[in-house]
Amino acid sequence: MADTVASDDTRLRWYQGVPRYAWTVLIISALGWMFDTFDQHLFNLLRAQSVTELLNQQYAEELASGRMTAAEVGNIAKATGGNLTAVFLLGWAAGGFLFGMIGDKLGRTRTMMITILIYALFTGLNGLVQNIPQYYVVRFMIALGVGGEFAAGAALVAEVWPQRSRAMALGTLQSLSAVGNIAAALVTLILSAVSWRWVFAVGALPALLIVWIRRSVKEPEAWHDARAEAAAGGKEMGNILGLFRDPVLRRNTIAGVLLAVAGVGGVWGVGFFSVDLIGAALKPAVEGAPAITAITDPAQREAAVKSGLQHWRSLIFLVQMVGAGLGMFTFAAMSERTGRKPAMALFFGLAFIAVQAFFRFVSDVQSAFLLAFPLGFCTLAPFAAYAVYFPELFPTRLRSTGVGFCYNAARVVAAAAPFALGSLTKIYGSATDETAGLRIAASIVAFIYVAGYIGLFFAPETKGKPLPT
Repeated sequence: MADTVASDDTRLRWYQGVPRYAWTVLIISALGWMFDTFDQHLFNLLRAQSVTELLNQQYAEELASGRMTAAEVGNIAKATGGNLTAVFLLGWAAGGFLFGMIGDKLGRTRTMMITILIYALFTGLNGLVQNIPQYYVVRFMIALGVGGEFAAGAALVAEVWPQRSRAMALGTLQSLSAVGNIAAALVTLILSAVSWRWVFAVGALPALLIVWIRRSVKEPEAWHDARAEAAAGGKEMGNILGLFRDPVLRRNTIAGVLLAVAGVGGVWGVGFFSVDLIGAALKPAVEGAPAITAITDPAQREAAVKSGLQHWRSLIFLVQMVGAGLGMFTFAAMSERTGRKPAMALFFGLAFIAVQAFFRFVSDVQSAFLLAFPLGFCTLAPFAAYAVYFPELFPTRLRSTGVGFCYNAARVVAAAAPFALGSLTKIYGSATDETAGLRIAASIVAFIYVAGYIGLFFAPETKGKPLPT
């Protein structure tokens, strides 16, 4: 069979004895997920800059008359950024539910093409928004595609690669998402000084990947077999209710959702707001730099400060994502030695500590660079767990549905995290210290990692077991 390995000999290393087609599937799925995360993180890096610019336009008269101050607009921008992130998570969840089922019904390959087209198209349109309501609509549509792509790609790789190599292949798939994050940092670093709108325009390019997918990837034989078996047995492919009718699948689903709540809430509710803390913490130093103070025109000085802060956000976020890639790959390797559950238990604890350390101690460029790497390493590592572990919880006819449901039901719950972060930031905000509210809010929201330990209580160990059929 062209889409299966010739040998499942455990004496081989995970990457040995694997035919070219399996590698093609992994590369294409990884590129789809890399571009997915690339488009996600353009927003994380540009959130403060783009939202503030749109709000400055909205409140231009109030600012000119003195009825509002720049600091007040800045606080509104932080809350709006949190709300936009929460809407993105809700759209991500909706896309995960919808396209998870479609991935089982229509096929993994077709679903990947549809979802990539959606997120690429609307990321390009994100560069054209003229006000905050439009921003909300575009972020929701991007999230639909982003939420649906992962489940299809993970199921495809899991069904093509052999059991002995599956965990490392899926871990590699997730680890390479950090390359998309790094690319977002580099593109933002280069183009944000020109305009944040041009950065989002670059995010439309992944649509070209659809041509390669259409020509190179077919539906796995396991999916064809499951569809035939489901038809013969009167079972429905991709029926979300099937996740709850069977007691074992119900337990697996609940455990998966709780595990994902911890990681998704920790990263999207706290970890990716590292760029906001960096902007606030480094602002005095950037404003006091000789090159900035030498500028006499207020508008030019303000633009130079914004450019300088975006420069540091991009560089430090890049370090954070290098840590993320290594953390995800480390998790995959560790889960093959110790088991999935012990590895998750360790990294949930490390992620909590890393968040507390970053938001407590970052005060200058040096501390930001020092703590960004462990923040990325520890908080993104659990996402490799979702790529490795979730496909192992569900049978073929419900695999994409189950992966999509666990990953994205968590996003509905975890969407409260950025809302909470924004609200707590305003509650604990200080007129004299722009970072105070965010630091306290982050330390509180980080307790969402407790949900992961609750999920581990229910979760089965799947190390060394074949995929359920």
